[in-house]
Amino acid sequence: MQLSRERLLEAYRTMRTIRDFEERVHEEFEAGNLPGFVHLYAGEEASAVGVCSHLDDEDRICSTHRGHGHCIAKGCDVEGMWKELWGSSEGLCAGKGGSMHIADLSKGMMGANAIVGGGPPLALGAAMAAKTLQTGKVAVTFTGDGGSNQGTTFESLNFASVFKLPVLFVFENNGYAEATSSSWSVACGDIVNRASAFGMPGVQVDGYDFFAVHDAVGDAVERARNGEGPTLIEVKLGRFYGHHEGDNQSYRGRGEVDALRRDHDCLQVFRKRVTEASLLDDGDLDAIDRETAALMDRCVEAARDAPRPTVDQLTTDVYISY
Repeated sequence: MQLSRERLLEAYRTMRTIRDFEERVHEEFEAGNLPGFVHLYAGEEASAVGVCSHLDDEDRICSTHRGHGHCIAKGCDVEGMWKELWGSSEGLCAGKGGSMHIADLSKGMMGANAIVGGGPPLALGAAMAAKTLQTGKVAVTFTGDGGSNQGTTFESLNFASVFKLPVLFVFENNGYAEATSSSWSVACGDIVNRASAFGMPGVQVDGYDFFAVHDAVGDAVERARNGEGPTLIEVKLGRFYGHHEGDNQSYRGRGEVDALRRDHDCLQVFRKRVTEASLLDDGDLDAIDRETAALMDRCVEAARDAPRPTVDQLTTDVYISY
């Protein structure tokens, strides 16, 4: 399907925002300014944006430890995210979630998750609620290639198919489960091959191509909203940084990351496609680049100056009494 000029600009803006956010997080963490730990999504932007461009605030997503990109693609406030990473009481989770547990239920972002394979069962709950209440909404769970091997994931695939739930299982296969190659750890070769075992459609897409992701997910979302059940989507891509900040990446081949940045940058792939087709011009995209860079400067400055939680706030938002 041909997207409008406005939607193309929005897609690029969101991908660029994710990239600039992650590059700046890398700098701030390296400088010792951020508490906790971070796992960067740079290089995978086309996946999150291609998926979430089909969703609204009432549709639900479950993320992973590498959740910043999913958060931004789902519409979460970027300044609130920066404040969360800085540990501010004005952050999306009052400074208590940090990078690996960032969430915003008002945007349908059910949270990043430090538990590998922890997202699929949560998405089932959201999908079951949507089906029971007949809301027409869908749930999406983003899972890595490592999480694809978890028992929780297999059980969720089976449950979703048995109950014909409106849920998408998006497996972002960046080639490594921390440092373990998915080419070795996935016995059936490609994750998409598992779909038939659970009685659902499976699609493998090029994760460097926003349009490929967008089209495949559009079909799957339509199926889910029409009551036709779940879909498994394997997105093949690569991350520009290590599993976590500080990872020396000794398990990656010499020049691998340089080649990814040079030949498989999803932002450059998008730019080439839309400018060659005269859908947008370089001036449009350059203007967005400048705007997102300025946005990061403003957000980082605001996060540095934002208040930290006080002692009397330590136990709020932590426990709940029924």
